[in-house]
This record gives sequence, structure tokens and C-alpha cells, in this order.
Amino acid sequence: MAERSTAAVDVADNSGDEPLTAKADQSTADGVAQNPERDTDSDEAQGSGGTDGPGTASPPELHSGHKLARRYRLEECVTRLDGFSSWRAVDEKLRRAVGVHVLPAEHVRARSVLAAARSSALLGDPRFVQVLDAVEENDLVYVVHEWLPDATELSTLLSSGTMEPHDAYQMVSQVSSAMAAAHREGLAHLRLNPNAVLRASTGQWRIRGLAVNAALRGISSDTPQRADTEAIGALLYAALTQRWPYESDAYGLSGLPKDIGLIAPDQVRAGVHRGLSELAMRALVNDGATASRHESACTTPEELVKAIGEMPRIRPPEPAFTAPPEYQRTTYQQGTYGRTAPHPGVTQPLTPPPPPLQSRTGKALKWAVSALLIAALGLGSWQLADALMNQSNKSDDTNKTQTSDGGDKTPKKPASQPIAIAGAHDFDPFGDQSEKPADISKVYDGSTATYWQTDFYKGANFGNLKPGLGIVLDLGKVQDVGKVAVTFMGDTAVELRSAGPDTTSRPTSFDSFTQVAQGSGQSVVLKPGKTVKTRYLLVWLTKLPLQPDEGTYRGRVADIKVTS
Repeated sequence: MAERSTAAVDVADNSGDEPLTAKADQSTADGVAQNPERDTDSDEAQGSGGTDGPGTASPPELHSGHKLARRYRLEECVTRLDGFSSWRAVDEKLRRAVGVHVLPAEHVRARSVLAAARSSALLGDPRFVQVLDAVEENDLVYVVHEWLPDATELSTLLSSGTMEPHDAYQMVSQVSSAMAAAHREGLAHLRLNPNAVLRASTGQWRIRGLAVNAALRGISSDTPQRADTEAIGALLYAALTQRWPYESDAYGLSGLPKDIGLIAPDQVRAGVHRGLSELAMRALVNDGATASRHESACTTPEELVKAIGEMPRIRPPEPAFTAPPEYQRTTYQQGTYGRTAPHPGVTQPLTPPPPPLQSRTGKALKWAVSALLIAALGLGSWQLADALMNQSNKSDDTNKTQTSDGGDKTPKKPASQPIAIAGAHDFDPFGDQSEKPADISKVYDGSTATYWQTDFYKGANFGNLKPGLGIVLDLGKVQDVGKVAVTFMGDTAVELRSAGPDTTSRPTSFDSFTQVAQGSGQSVVLKPGKTVKTRYLLVWLTKLPLQPDEGTYRGRVADIKVTS
């Protein structure tokens, strides 16, 4: 779950340094980044790398097993350089793996790292690896971020060969749109390389280190949008050719031959998709290349997104067709089940039908069968007449009862009536106690166009972080509840739970509710076995749908109606 601590948005406001968001908003006029993405250092797996610089503070003396904030236990150091260290750690509170960057509080870049982490956390875009915490404590500054054990770096994917055109198209489309969204919020990456781009097991592409990786290394740029656009072009170039589009080798990829300059991907390797080759050159034109076919250069991620949208969509390859086995007729289909099939060309003798029963025994059998049929017909006629007479007597008795009683005395069940929802509250007892409370009123506003949604998770079962979460409905007073209709966006598994009729205040414990119904789907009617008397109902989500627009699992409740 991409959970953000309040510390990630509250810390680093007191520094006198200019925040990174201000730097990212600087001019986007033509120019060259101060730190173009040509370095050959290999970033860490799930961390960041760089080179040592003069005048920086020494890395903190930490070790495996050290605990930060009595919560984050350091497990493995993946990088230690340039005055900071990066670790794989365990969040003991939520029992999950996280990544942690640690540097001394007196480090020259400590203030800018905190500011960058704060800005990145505020973005909250699921296409980026999320910052979970940013804290200054005990002379240390540390930034906690998501750890994606099921994700694979682009550099690792390219080590086995080039990417298929559809995969490369998906990668550049998702990365470009994500960076365009970041730049609209004034955030730049400036360290966008094959180690910073990950493909999750769901196929979604994620970007790590937004703003933070550059701040850790003191990287800045007068033209941040152009720098990130050229970096995206380099990623696409590498995906198409398995070569790094510069003379030096980097990220496990060989560079281009010296003294020939930057050549188009379809000139480096045969069979490269022409449209993607031209797109890579339009992004890399920032470094002096000439765009093919006289197309204008793309100098911002927004322009790159527009250029991708103008391309014919690249569809996934058709699955390989396997011819079915040759049809063979069986002896059963030939009507010879249980008999040996004849050899070809052999004429089978016709078996004559058995003669009819002409003996004395045969005649006696015929008469016996006839007698049985006559007896059966007589018995059936008698039973039918008796049934008709009984029905006539019952009808007369009913008419008499109605006449003598003066009407039907059978009590009628009262018609179902809608029950107004007086209020609703998000309910997350196994998490951080809060789940999008600002939008909770949208579940009973009478419109399915608006909805309340959960945070996003890495799996349908809440990423195995919790058994579920939901919404507590307040009916204003104890009422008889007959059913609850819930409209979801995507197939969702849900339970209906009820508090006791004597409950006078909103329960805060999951054990205060008892399950009375369950179901799954997009439009679910939860009907208890018998009428429930209660004031408080819990709509408890137990399995989330995959949201195609995000590639993550998230519950969305559009409408809830309660009736008696």
C-alpha cells in the first residue's frame, strides 16, 4: 500500500534552502543540463548510487539490525557513498519491506533531501515509488520509501535482449505520462535511468527516486524538463537496441561506437520499429541529434506524450496458433461400440430380426400385458375423480369461511421502505485508522458518478497487509434493516456486518460487528437471513478489484442504499 506518513509532508519546512519544487519550475528554454544522464555508475537495487564528492559529511555509522524511530530495522546496506547510505529495511509496525536513505543531519544536502522527499510524497501518483516517511531525528535524516520485491529493473530486463515493440511502446508511454504529471506539479527527476524504471509483476511501470535521488547527489538543472525528456529518449533507445546512446558503457549496456555520433535505432539494429525509432530520436535531439523526417524535437515530457498519442497504436503480438490434432473417428462414433471394427472391403452379413412371438407362451404374455394396462387405466381414473371431488369440497369450505369471516384475515408483510443514512465513517481498524475520509459522503449522495475509494494496494487481498476495511453507516436510530444495496466500480467482495441493537455510539472495534450477509460483484444486494435491528452497519470490503486505469488494486464505492 502506498501509505504516506504525515512526517513526509510536515518535515523540512523550516530550512532556509530553496525547495526543489522551486528549482523544478525554472526556465525550460533550450540548454543542456548541468548533469546530463551519462554517468556510468551502477545504481543500487532499490536504492541510489553516485560518486563521492569533496567536502561532504561522512556516512552515518550504522549496521544491520539498527532500528530507526523504534520501527524501521535496517537489514542490508545496498549503497554507501557520497556521505549517505541506502538500506533495505523492515517496517516492524506494518511488517513489510521498505527502502531507507540515511545521511547525517549536518550533511550539506540534508535540507534539500527532506524538501525533495516532502514534495514527492505530496504528489501521491501510483506510477512512482512512494515516499512513506521523511524524518530528522537523533542527528540523522532518513527517507523511507516503498520496496517492490516483485518488480524488475529495466536494466535487468535489457540484459537478456531487446524489448518487443509493444513492450517498449508501453514503457515509454507510461513513463512519459508519469513524468508529465510530475512536471505539472513542479517536480523533476534528473536521475531517470534504466535502474530507476521498474516493471511490476502486474505489467505496470513504476519510477523510483523522483526528486530524491537527484537531491541525494546534489544534481540540479536549468532545463529540468529537457533533461528528463532526453533521459526518456535514452530509455527507449536502449529498449530498442540494447545499446546506451552515448559513447560510454553504462547500466550493463554497451555504448555506441566512437566518432560516429548518435545514429537512429533502426540503423543500429535491423527490425526496429520505425515509429519508435523516430520517437527516440525526437527525444534525444536535445543532445544535438537530427530528428528524422524533419519532425520537431520533443523538449518536454508533455510534448513526448502528445507525439506518442499521434502515433498509430502498437498492438501486442498475436498469440501463437497451435493446430489441433487431426480428427480421428472412434469406434463409438462409427456405431460399433463393443464390437471389433471390420476390415476394409469385407462385407458384413445382415442379422435378421427375431421372429414375433407365435407360440402359446407368447399369446399368454400378450393377454397378461393387456390386463395390466386395463387395470392401470381404471385405477388412474378413480384417483382422478377422487382428487376433483376433494378440490370441490375445499373450494366450498373456503367460500364459506370468507363469507362468515367477512374477509381475508392473513396478515400482510409491510412493504419495503428506504432508510435514510444519517452519516458514514471510514473504518480501517487493522491499518492506520484512516482511509480517504474526505470523500466518504459520496457513498450516499444518490449519484453513481461520484465515489469513495480506498488507497491503492499491490494485490486484491490488500497486499496481505490487512484482512479488509470498510464504511460504517449511521442510520440515526435503531431500525429494522431488510437489505443493503452497494454499487462498486469493479468486482468487489464485501460483507455486511451489524452492531447490536443496544449500541448507542459508533463502534471503533471490528469485534463490535457481526456478519449478517456477504456477496461479490459490481452491484451487490446484501440481504440478511432475517430482519436486523440496528443503528450501525458496516460495509466491509474483503477483496479489491484491479483498476485498469492505474494498474493497482483499489476499492471504489459509488452508492449505498439501505431499505427495511
